[in-house]
This record gives sequence, C-alpha cells and structure tokens, in this order.
Amino acid sequence: MAGSLQDQLLKAGLTDEKTVKTIRKEKSKQAKAAKHSKTAPVDELKESARQAAAAKAARDRELNAARNEAAQRKAINAQIKQLISVHMESRQGGDIDFNFTDGSKIKKLLVDERQRQRLTSGLLQIVKQGDRYELVPAPIADKIAQRDPERVINCRASNEPELSEEEKDWYKDFEIPDDLDW
Repeated sequence: MAGSLQDQLLKAGLTDEKTVKTIRKEKSKQAKAAKHSKTAPVDELKESARQAAAAKAARDRELNAARNEAAQRKAINAQIKQLISVHMESRQGGDIDFNFTDGSKIKKLLVDERQRQRLTSGLLQIVKQGDRYELVPAPIADKIAQRDPERVINCRASNEPELSEEEKDWYKDFEIPDDLDW
C-alpha cells in the first residue's frame, strides 16, 4: 500500500518534489503556530457548516412562526364562524330595510320591527361572515370583536360626536317625525 496522497501524486507524476516540500513545510509551520498559540487552527469548513446550520435554524423558526400564525388565524375564524352559526337570529319574514355602513359603503338588511328596535338600541349587532351579514346578540358580538374587531359592524350611536349643551338646546325646537326610519 502506498503512503500519503502526496507520495501517490509524486509517483504518478502529477506533482514534483519541490511542491511536495513546500506543502510539508507549510503544514509544519501551521502545526508549530498552533502549538505555540495554544489555539486550534480555525477550520473554515466547520465554521461555514456551523453558519449554514444557524441560518437554516433561523429560517426554520421563521417558517414555524408563519405556520403557527396561520393556524391561529384559522382557529380564530373557526371560532367566529361557530359563534355566528349558533347565535345568529333568523331574518325570515323581515320586511323593513335597515341601512348601515360597512366601511365607506352603505348596506341594507331586511329585518322585522323587533330586530330593528334591538339593533338601534344596541342589543343586537351586525357581524360579517364572508360576504354575508348576520344578526347576533351584543354579548356575542363583543366576543367576536375580541377575536377580530373588523368583523363587527357597530350600529350604535356612540360613533357620532357628543353634542354640547348649546347644540342640544338648538335642536329642541325641531320636531322629529314619527315615521322617520334609518
């Protein structure tokens, strides 16, 4: 069996003795320097492997965080869907138009008189389920708003600015018609 790789290359004629000697000198210098400094020579291959493993671990953490976030959003949507399907009120037989705003658009639902009164008083709320709108009791709408506030459409008058006493006195002279519906 032949000796080292250098000896094999020398015998095959792929290198010369001068190159072999310079390589051996270089190795012995590195060994002496390592012995005197008492630190192991930095293995570039191991260092690059360690850096690659650290980068892969960071990528994996980011992917796992994205997956967890997507799974959490999916679970929240399922909870909201279940809350709506269990607690929604039927709008069968609704003959009164109830107008409300969803963002900058004005939408309309058909409700009965009892539902309209409950909507205007805040006992009933409108929630968005996909491209549909459903009516749920206010406590259920609050639970949905905790999970996703954009799904609940606020019909209460609390969105309007509070009037000062002077403005309230000014409006007392005007009578509101009984047949006015919004």
